[in-house]
Amino acid sequence: MKGVIAIYPGSFDPPTNGHLDLIERGSNIFAKLIVAVLRNPEKDSPLFTVEERKQMLTALTRPWKNVVIDSFEGLLVDYARRLGAHALLRGIRAISDYEYELQMALMNRKLEPQLETVFMLPAEKYSYLSSRLIKDVFQLGGSVRGLVPPLVEQKLHRKVNGGRPGLVRKTGESL
Repeated sequence: MKGVIAIYPGSFDPPTNGHLDLIERGSNIFAKLIVAVLRNPEKDSPLFTVEERKQMLTALTRPWKNVVIDSFEGLLVDYARRLGAHALLRGIRAISDYEYELQMALMNRKLEPQLETVFMLPAEKYSYLSSRLIKDVFQLGGSVRGLVPPLVEQKLHRKVNGGRPGLVRKTGESL
């Protein structure tokens, strides 16, 4: 898709290996891929700030020269218009993702007919991963090694338990 600018929007709280899989594959398809961190004040309180997520993503995407990290708030179609993007990249892990993403894609098409949504399946080994699941497992003392990049695992340790690997605050929540 020569010349096509695409946006991969999400919360990325935290970035996972599943996200990086889609970023790498998207960078091979589109001329420019903008990984856009959503500033959403209505969503559950994030573990990492938007700036922390952008910093992690910037470091993690250095190998792909056509990937840019940004953030946005408001309507995604307005953001896409401002940047001249004509495609949205969205990952789908399960049927439940598809139902939600289909509604969003159709609404985006209604608001901006020139904006196409491209659905991509993650690599099978990451098909169950979500940022929410990573945070839950980590906060309950489970290992996330191999599910997030080492940089993200280090940041999780710093954020949740002051940098001491292996010591995780128990939240009392269950999975």
